[in-house]
Amino acid sequence: MFRKEIQQKELPLPMAEFRLRALAWADRHPLTAYYTSNDIPYPHQGFAHLLAVSGGKVLQLQEENAYESLRRQLQQHPLLCGYLGYDLKNQTEHLSSRNYDNLGFPLLTFFVPEVYLYFNAASITIYTYADNAELILASILATAPPAPAPPQGIRLQQRVSREKYIQQVERVRQHILEGNVYELNYCMEFFAEGVTLQPLPLYLALNEASPTPFSGYLKLHDKYLLCASPERFLKKEGQKLISQPIKGTIRRGLTPEEDQLLQQQLRHDEKELAENMMIVDLVRNDLSRSCATGTVQVEEMFGIYGFRQMSQMISTVVGELRPDKELVDALIGAFPMGSMTGAPKISAMQLIEELEDTRRGLYSGAFGYIKPNGDCDFNVVIRSIQYNAGNGYLSFMVGSAITYDSDPEREYEECLLKAQAMIKVLGDNFE
Repeated sequence: MFRKEIQQKELPLPMAEFRLRALAWADRHPLTAYYTSNDIPYPHQGFAHLLAVSGGKVLQLQEENAYESLRRQLQQHPLLCGYLGYDLKNQTEHLSSRNYDNLGFPLLTFFVPEVYLYFNAASITIYTYADNAELILASILATAPPAPAPPQGIRLQQRVSREKYIQQVERVRQHILEGNVYELNYCMEFFAEGVTLQPLPLYLALNEASPTPFSGYLKLHDKYLLCASPERFLKKEGQKLISQPIKGTIRRGLTPEEDQLLQQQLRHDEKELAENMMIVDLVRNDLSRSCATGTVQVEEMFGIYGFRQMSQMISTVVGELRPDKELVDALIGAFPMGSMTGAPKISAMQLIEELEDTRRGLYSGAFGYIKPNGDCDFNVVIRSIQYNAGNGYLSFMVGSAITYDSDPEREYEECLLKAQAMIKVLGDNFE
């Protein structure tokens, strides 16, 4: 692998413009993955600032035996970029997925970059299998930078009406009353059909409207993920595992004083605290499947963090991977993220399949990268637009955690708050 480091002072243009040109250059390739933290301070940091491309094929992973197939590939490749779809749950538990899916993302996808770039504060490092870093640099500099641009003429539809949403929340509350679950994350889809758009400018518009520490862009031939996720699923650093579930949401204030009051309201909201605590217990249990006894700890409980549209309650759970376990074992034990299911996890996932109208697919799965040493970072795919250019189908999903104390109207409004940035960049146009 050839490596070339370029200092900012060696560039004929500002670093921010170079990154935009690099994104436009990368978008010409069949496979592109981009990750950024937007320089947002976050416990254990957000995504590395990484751009990866390939003109080749994705890894040939056996979907029917996905985890073991991935385990074999990890022994051979230096860097992998891709995702785990939510429906991998069916390979760890006796579950199924039969709901409607018009996006058609594969169950999981990873590719080996032919070229990848790390963006640092004062330099760029280019890695390439061919000794052609100077050619790549020249090609990037010759590429016109893209501009953030919302699409025109998209008419969004809502798969679940307000009335049906409220009915389904009441059904969840009844299941809780009967003891089937304690908490369930119920989600609904917004979609548009017959859409033609340029995904990269739309991603830039979304990232501008809603910058987050786990933002990303994925081009998988004619399928695209435009991701503005604030949530980490799993990070591995050496033997250390880090998971950071989000449960608890409130809007931002119009003034610093109002914002502080709202954050204090969230910090002392008994329902939100109970939701967060239940999911922290679930994540602790998930990590304990692959971590050494006594090492799973709650590093931070009920942390309040402000993002552009909302403040969120985030907890941090850590553990030390056992010597006889590796990354795939940690993924099997923890996937999918407990904040996107509910508790108990298996019962919640069974009910999700019964209550929701759309197959989750990549939504509430995990997008990220795996480094040559087996370290990784994966987000939770939320606050994200998915687009299939082949059939013109565009979709995003939002949801909230339902407990017995949930107010259906309030939960519905929380879903709309989470959808706000995506609705805005898509033109605020509903049928």
